[in-house]
Amino acid sequence: MKKIGMLSVLSLSGVIVLAGCGSGNANGGDGDQVRLTLTSTATTKADQDIFKEIVAEFEEANPDIAIEDSYPGDGYEDLARVKMAANDMPDLFDTHGWSTNRYSEYTEDLSDMDWVEHLEPAMESILTDEDGKLHAYPVNQALDGLSYNKTLLDEYGIEAPSTFDEFMTALETVKEKSNGEVIPLWLGGAEKSQFGQYFDQFATPLLITDENNNYEEELLDGTFDWSAYTYLPEKLKEMHDKELLNTDILTAQVTQGAELMAQNKVAFVMLNGSIGREVTGLNPEVQVGTMPVPAIHEGDSPVWIGGERFTLAVANNSEHKEEAKQFIEFISQPEIAKRLAEGTSLPDALTNVEADNYFAEFYNEYEGIEIQPYFDRVFLPSGMWDPMGSTGQELIAGTMTPEQVSEKMAQEYTRLKSE
Repeated sequence: MKKIGMLSVLSLSGVIVLAGCGSGNANGGDGDQVRLTLTSTATTKADQDIFKEIVAEFEEANPDIAIEDSYPGDGYEDLARVKMAANDMPDLFDTHGWSTNRYSEYTEDLSDMDWVEHLEPAMESILTDEDGKLHAYPVNQALDGLSYNKTLLDEYGIEAPSTFDEFMTALETVKEKSNGEVIPLWLGGAEKSQFGQYFDQFATPLLITDENNNYEEELLDGTFDWSAYTYLPEKLKEMHDKELLNTDILTAQVTQGAELMAQNKVAFVMLNGSIGREVTGLNPEVQVGTMPVPAIHEGDSPVWIGGERFTLAVANNSEHKEEAKQFIEFISQPEIAKRLAEGTSLPDALTNVEADNYFAEFYNEYEGIEIQPYFDRVFLPSGMWDPMGSTGQELIAGTMTPEQVSEKMAQEYTRLKSE
């Protein structure tokens, strides 16, 4: 597929790596073997599997280096805060959208590494600060929207929706035509990040992209009226009340999504990347499609939410910087970078790599669609991802109203912005 073009965005990011025990100060293990710590935000089994596979190959090729990799899921940010407070970051960690601000004082400059000459310009601008310091290696690029069971939608005669109203109609049609046997929208809500994904992605068309409903200035200067956000929890509650969501939403695990879709029990999910390859691997008769985030306001257009997805930064206080950089050099080799991009079903981030992406036909179909940055990474203070997700859980549990969700977000926004 064609390379994704320059992003007209402020900053974004992705994911892969943060802590285990020992962090940058890990000592050698058996004999003279160096042990590196690596913690990733990868959540799906397919994403984790490809990382583990590459780590194992690196260890086989470099028997003097061992890597302790971990995948804490929702616990990643809390773990990162603890590690930063102790100045004890892992040897390799993910900057997940905050490379040039939140993590900048903990990262080693990677601008002198060989792969940098092949770095996509869009990624370089995101990961490099005004002083020219390159904070992380981007494993892939993200184009987030919604993934859907194309096989089912084709059977039901449903086109991929381009507006939120069409999306709601599609969900209701799935429920009707399947006699309630197919879950219209499935969320693995045991992990609050699933609710965070819903709010974060749809906040962009609600509050940013429509010229008559643009709140960029207010969000950045702290004067935003959070009642304008209430539409999103109202719609989520409406989906729940109309039984358009899975009944076990608060206990469902993200890792269940692919298996359920492969069984034709799910129509739409807020999962991206490797979900397509994983589903078709389980059931070759099911094709998964991907689509940009539908527009909310009349006259607006759908958008991708994007940037880099998984990144690797080297802790600047690591005792094993050279070995950590050696791992990055290993995964930046074109054949390895290609496998990582294909394994996560996302575009690569290097100009000398051409990955055969599962969703290539859909990316081509939507070529030219605007790419917007992750809402929270540009417009919200650090730490807002947690209440963004937890308020969704409380809304579905019935302990918060849509209005109270917005009030809680306003409180946390004000508190965190003042810190």
